[in-house]
Amino acid sequence: MNIKNKKITKKNSRKNNKINKNLLEEIIRVDQAGELGATKIYEGQLAIFGKNSKIGKKIQHMADQEQKHITTFNNLIVEKKVRPTLMMPLWNILGYSLGITTALMGKKAAMACTVAVEDVIGKHYEKQAKELKNSEPKLKKIILEFRDDELEHYDIGIANEAEQTLGYNILTNIIKTGCKTAIAVSKKI
Repeated sequence: MNIKNKKITKKNSRKNNKINKNLLEEIIRVDQAGELGATKIYEGQLAIFGKNSKIGKKIQHMADQEQKHITTFNNLIVEKKVRPTLMMPLWNILGYSLGITTALMGKKAAMACTVAVEDVIGKHYEKQAKELKNSEPKLKKIILEFRDDELEHYDIGIANEAEQTLGYNILTNIIKTGCKTAIAVSKKI
């Protein structure tokens, strides 16, 4: 290989590392924000239902898993030196408000919220795992594990009559749009 080709290869390698670093930062930043949002949604719902009601116990189970997720991403933020999203204060308020609002609408609406959020997040995690390919195997394993937890939450929502919510399609589409918007914004800001 001549000197010119070595320089081009080295330059491309640095460029690929930068792309990978940017992707890594986006993934960790948006996932931390999303997991915090999920904990806030469940916190709002539990404020209405209580932890000891039948639905409260199901929500608490999901909230406990989300707490594990947020702890993991909080640690990754520090370990990988990633700047969290600047939108965190807004996401906290909106997540908690969404949790309270859907709980006030009833148990089925609270479960419809879970279905909508977890549908988006499950697909989001799947996309991230594909983007990572073979790089960052530890992070990819975490993402796939958490995807499975989110899909379990989706199934819990469906099993608890989420689809019987009055205005289910409208409600879930609004929530899904909000989730997708939060993901897009949190990647960059």
